[in-house]
Amino acid sequence: MLYGASDALLVRAGLGLDPWDVLHQGVTRRTGLSIGTVSIIAGALVLLLWWPLRQRPGLGTVSNVLLIGLSLDATLRVVPVLHSMAVRVPLLATAIVLNAVATGLYISARLGPGPRDGLMTGLHRRTGRSIRLVRTAIEVAVLVTGFLLGGSVGAGTVAYALAIGPLAQVFLRVFALPGPGSRTVATAAAGSSAPAGV
Repeated sequence: MLYGASDALLVRAGLGLDPWDVLHQGVTRRTGLSIGTVSIIAGALVLLLWWPLRQRPGLGTVSNVLLIGLSLDATLRVVPVLHSMAVRVPLLATAIVLNAVATGLYISARLGPGPRDGLMTGLHRRTGRSIRLVRTAIEVAVLVTGFLLGGSVGAGTVAYALAIGPLAQVFLRVFALPGPGSRTVATAAAGSSAPAGV
């Protein structure tokens, strides 16, 4: 839910979105569906791509598909459109940090990756290509498609791409659960949150 709320704050900052939300917003502008609804539909469609990759969803996977979109729309209903740059820039920074906190929490719980992360790791295993290369290819394709559909790309997109990897790695360490392989999980997940260019 925190992840969806942070996405909504990125939208309200109005300075550019992360690659997947550029796509979601672009589809929203073409269809009239809410951005949260588009996020849920996109997550479900990406989840279908897991079948040939032999990925196994978990509770965290299903929660990711449903809760991010619902909390995104709910947050947009209560946070007004903002016009002052003196408010929008700090809001952007807050949104990126909260997004990294949410990433650290949900990955550290080890209850299943989100559909987009699972697509990345599945393609990594099937193709033998590096996580960074696979993630970059996916997110560049998503970003370009979203931009062509009318999604917001701007300074916030660049700030997100540069900051999310290092910040997510910090919070993965903060929230790491003790247990076998926890350090390995945190390290691999941090690599999966590297900037696209995340």
